Amino acid sequence: MRDDANNINNKAQLHTCGELTPEQSKYAAEHLNEILPGRDQVIEDVRQWLLSCDDINARTDDFFIARFLRGCKYNVDKTKKKLRNYYVQRSLSPEWFANRDPFLPEIQELLNLGVFLPLRKVDDQGRMVIVIRACIHNPVKHKQADVFKTSMMILDLAMRDHVTSSLYGLIVIHDMKGVHFGHALQMTPGVIKRLVHTWQGYPNRLNSLDYVNAPTHVNVILSVFKRFMSKKLGERMHVHPGDGKSLLQKLSPDLLPKELGGNDSDYATLKSYWKQQVEENKQWFVEDENYKLKT
Repeated sequence: MRDDANNINNKAQLHTCGELTPEQSKYAAEHLNEILPGRDQVIEDVRQWLLSCDDINARTDDFFIARFLRGCKYNVDKTKKKLRNYYVQRSLSPEWFANRDPFLPEIQELLNLGVFLPLRKVDDQGRMVIVIRACIHNPVKHKQADVFKTSMMILDLAMRDHVTSSLYGLIVIHDMKGVHFGHALQMTPGVIKRLVHTWQGYPNRLNSLDYVNAPTHVNVILSVFKRFMSKKLGERMHVHPGDGKSLLQKLSPDLLPKELGGNDSDYATLKSYWKQQVEENKQWFVEDENYKLKT
């Protein structure tokens, strides 16, 4: 386990791409083409391109740009396309990315439910692990747009504060416990398409999408997801049958919460942690809404 990446809330690594350990720097060079000393000039070139874009008001700090470069293995043309797509997708879904006030009653309810829970530890390859409790909400009471808004708020904080996820990528576990027809009705093909394109617009690489506690008919929904995914990402989807214990063959029980057969934390602890993080960053969410396509 990489001890330097175990705490998601590592404030010392906030908004910088230069404070990598020797091991991290070696990995970035070998696998992501992040070569020193030329890296800083590449970041500056992308920054100047962003500043020259008349239609985008973008973040331009080093770490934000480096995340996209790493996700594209320092291919500058791909990085520019991904950055543009990132802001385009946000403009297409204002109900997910605008008015992100943590204290709105609907957001508070979903934070209390714990719909989106990054774990406090990384796996043995340094990858951040995120648990999405896709069916914990009541589809009669809660709008799917608010579920996505709450989830993206937490994701944005986790990506902002977790340097190593920009290097090693993500594992996403969908806990489907409690799924029923009402949840399926919320996931129309149009919603799924926008969600997939939004996820693929994020800079961090998705290494694996794992589904646990899933009934057999969930494959119908997943087949729709695959229609809009790249072939590579579609091949990274895995449904764990039965009680999902096969997930323990992939990830250490020391990493996973008790509800997934692990022995680390539990959902209650995780949702309390992330609720506090989101609330403490209310002003950051206000400021973040300034970064978008210009109208």
